Amino acid sequence: MAESVTIARPYAEAAYRVAKETGAQGAWSLRLQKLALIAQDGDMASVMSNPQLSAEQVANLIVSLCEDNDPVLANFVRTLAENRRLALLPEISRLFDLAKSQEEGVKEAVVHSAFPIDDTQVAALLQQLEPRFGTRLTARVEVDPSLIGGVRVAVGDQVLDASVRGKLDAMAVALNN
Repeated sequence: MAESVTIARPYAEAAYRVAKETGAQGAWSLRLQKLALIAQDGDMASVMSNPQLSAEQVANLIVSLCEDNDPVLANFVRTLAENRRLALLPEISRLFDLAKSQEEGVKEAVVHSAFPIDDTQVAALLQQLEPRFGTRLTARVEVDPSLIGGVRVAVGDQVLDASVRGKLDAMAVALNN
């Protein structure tokens, strides 16, 4: 995973620079999200990895599915196709949105939960966390059954551990000392 982030970061940064120059960060965010969904499709993954198709053919197909006539976006997709990086579109989209949020003063909170939580619960949690972290937050939820219960929230390098696993680990340390 770290490797895909490292490879995707320059593409996301380049896309963000282009979007910022034209003041179209929101539009580019939506475009990249759509491209990410296209790239994640199982049938599209087999098309992207098909050696019988040229990079140009795959790029043209993806651009046509995106239904966007922006030549800069088409060139971006062609560059990804030529470098065999289309599978990184979900990561590129995520990194683009992260850069957009940081510029807007919004940070991403990675919420590790023992069980799936719905949007209402996430919104309530963010409302409680924003004053604590002193910034507006967006959430990315990851289910981690090893937490047993509760949540562990990471915002940048700050971590708030309100999980049962965290409490048990703290008790074990206290008892050993």
